[in-house]
Amino acid sequence: MLEVTDLHIEIEDSLIPETVVHDFDITVSPGEIVGIVGESGSGKSMSAHAIAGLLSRKDMKKKGSIMFEGEELLSMPRSRLRDIQGDDIAVVFQEPMTSLNPVKTIGWQVEEAQRIHGNMSDEELRDAAIRMLRDVEIDEPERVYYKYPHELSGGMRQRVMIAAALICNPKLLIADEPTTALDVTIQAQIIELLKRINKEKGTAILFISHDLGLVRTLCSRVVVMNKGRITESGTVEEVFNHPREEYTKQLISAIPKFRKIAEASPVPDRKPILEVQNVSARYKKITGYFNPGAKQRLVVKNASFTMYEGEIIGLVGESGCGKTTLGKTILGMLDDTDGKIVHYSEMPQMIFQDPYGSLNPTKTVGWILEEPLRIKGGYSEKERSGKAREMLSLVGLDETYMKRKPDALSGGQRQRVCIALALMLGPKLIIADEPVSALDVTVQEQVINLLIKVNRELGVAILFISHDLKVVYELCSRIIVMKSGEIVEQGTDEEIYNNPQHPYTKQLLLSAGYTEVTQPDGI
Repeated sequence: MLEVTDLHIEIEDSLIPETVVHDFDITVSPGEIVGIVGESGSGKSMSAHAIAGLLSRKDMKKKGSIMFEGEELLSMPRSRLRDIQGDDIAVVFQEPMTSLNPVKTIGWQVEEAQRIHGNMSDEELRDAAIRMLRDVEIDEPERVYYKYPHELSGGMRQRVMIAAALICNPKLLIADEPTTALDVTIQAQIIELLKRINKEKGTAILFISHDLGLVRTLCSRVVVMNKGRITESGTVEEVFNHPREEYTKQLISAIPKFRKIAEASPVPDRKPILEVQNVSARYKKITGYFNPGAKQRLVVKNASFTMYEGEIIGLVGESGCGKTTLGKTILGMLDDTDGKIVHYSEMPQMIFQDPYGSLNPTKTVGWILEEPLRIKGGYSEKERSGKAREMLSLVGLDETYMKRKPDALSGGQRQRVCIALALMLGPKLIIADEPVSALDVTVQEQVINLLIKVNRELGVAILFISHDLKVVYELCSRIIVMKSGEIVEQGTDEEIYNNPQHPYTKQLLLSAGYTEVTQPDGI
């Protein structure tokens, strides 16, 4: 069905042209699922977007051949390519919230490709969209049809993206990191959905991911990319069980596993650093023309736990369960709260999930790192600069990064800067909110090791918020499990992983591939 030969992509929007894809080759047969894996910036998405005809920049050169069912896509007239896009080849993007139109209803967006490529009446379009929403296992599709993207959860938005991509029954579905920001249970559901679509409809899937565990679960063949080149390819069994290249071996060894990296610290001899007692948090009532009489939403309900000096605690649960809200409440970022929060340290800090969104894009790294010291006062310019360089060195970056801006850094480098920023005031407590969820496995491993280093060398206690139970197992000595705003279970890592008491905890572990628990009842 698809045969790509010697694809070469060069960007010419700077003084020196940059080649981002070199001699890329891949074939996909009807009904086959093929994976493309590699680190961020390896050229995975660029290659896939070229196949989908989405690289239309004038300052980008594309050479080679992309044959789809006997037609050459690279030299095809734009009018003919539009006939294929969305009809024969469809794409599911990584971030559905930015891919969906915020001012259009879900129904309108699911219908769009059919409206362009088909010849249906409004009633037929509506019926087809509702059938498609039901087919991707969205509850109450008739109601969801009239909603807007911001009214849906992340998992539901991703299902809507899949429904919109499948409305014309395409022959090839390109799934570009479709589960990266989703929690383990929703991730497992999306993977099962893609398997079912492939089996029932015969849709071929090109699955792009930096999560090698998902690729192994879903795909029959896999292509490994590094720095724009294919370094290895073969069946999933060949690549994962008998990797030939050193880079592939590094990728596989960096996959998070249920293994211990950080040793559990004995808690009883340590003093508390944080006490959370019966804390509830809600978002304030919002009224107006568009939502008259909107009610307050209770997001965290009577949460209680104690954290000790130098300890790493994991806070886990699905998206929307209240993990981030609880973290913000602990740091005083929300006003409408009840209960008692006692801090036994000064200047606790937060590392946010999206490093690019939490760094000032107009300022240099040096300026950003020095800002907390400027605000606190009492430091000379030389002292501020020296402290910034010291923190950069601690997180593995040299002083040349002081003059760079965030857009000149990779995702892993930006996250290191965020960790350095959180350490500038010498806190003894850091709340890390999903700090590795959007990073590829090798960078993820580097950031985890960095957090362990910060914990051991500086004695910083870390509340690690995550939906990745493998990472939590590697890092944390105690675990807190949240569901629907409530803490349903908490205990040591051994207790939670080997003897979970709550059915929801068991379900989370099973979704993450932890096989030491039995199937829970009542879920």
